[in-house]
Amino acid sequence: MNFLIANPGTILNLGLQHLSVSLGAVLIAVLIGLPLGIAAAKIRWLELPALTLAGLLYLVPSLALFAFLIPILGLGTLTAVVGLSIYSLLVIMRNVAIGLSAVPEPLLEAARGIGMTRSQSFRLVEFPLSVPMIIAGIRIATVMTVGVASLAAYIGAGGFGVLIFRGIATADNDMIIAGALPTAALALACDWLLRQAERLARAEPVP
Repeated sequence: MNFLIANPGTILNLGLQHLSVSLGAVLIAVLIGLPLGIAAAKIRWLELPALTLAGLLYLVPSLALFAFLIPILGLGTLTAVVGLSIYSLLVIMRNVAIGLSAVPEPLLEAARGIGMTRSQSFRLVEFPLSVPMIIAGIRIATVMTVGVASLAAYIGAGGFGVLIFRGIATADNDMIIAGALPTAALALACDWLLRQAERLARAEPVP
């Protein structure tokens, strides 16, 4: 804890790097995963290959994935953001597809019964009802990404992983803790914020 207390400026700087890499990766994953998840839910033959491909990419060890991307994107933040966004894709796509598929059929029949077109039914019934599940997917992806982003320091993307790797190299447990504790705190903070958003979307009371 000594390093953590004695170097607030360093912790803040690394925290901003960690947060920007994590949120950048999740944002890209949402921009790609949302339309792919909708397509997987609406085009049945596409669901299995799309989720299988995302699942296979998810299974690639993170350092190996970074190693594959380095010859294309080089060392640094861009490679970290792209690699981490690939990891987030599966969770977001799957939750979007599940959320849309879970809309009760009687509600869809009611929408058709009052004359809604397919587009109106999607915009006014299906998508709003699936939003809590989508936010849950984003929450899980964000927490996971904040944790895995510690490895991004290995390829020069900064973040709290810098302290963890430096602590491992010098056998300095205090420095390892200085990197691990803020990472866990950041993940918990993101989880709490997105859980509140999820409750609001479900119209549940926020404690």
